[in-house]
Amino acid sequence: MSRKTMLCMKECAPIFAMLQDPRRQEITQLLFENRELSVTALTEKLALSRPAVSHHLKLLLDAGLVQVRQEGKERYYQLKLKPALDRLKKLTASIENDMEQMK
Repeated sequence: MSRKTMLCMKECAPIFAMLQDPRRQEITQLLFENRELSVTALTEKLALSRPAVSHHLKLLLDAGLVQVRQEGKERYYQLKLKPALDRLKKLTASIENDMEQMK
């Protein structure tokens, strides 16, 4: 693989790491279905404690997969998939380019 592809893989690693966890998969599914949910609403929908939900949301936030909006004391989360999808598209394009060059 090319150096460019390896760099793209490195950029995508946090996305894969975040989405491999079943709890974070549940959270992203709920956020996708509901567009936006508070920590309280997520806690009610999941079999997790509030600190556990907050922990997973922080990891997703740090990986750039969600964004947060503060309203009063409550924090509302939304998926932010466009940047992640752009990185994944860049990775697949680079792999496809590497494969073409191998022919």
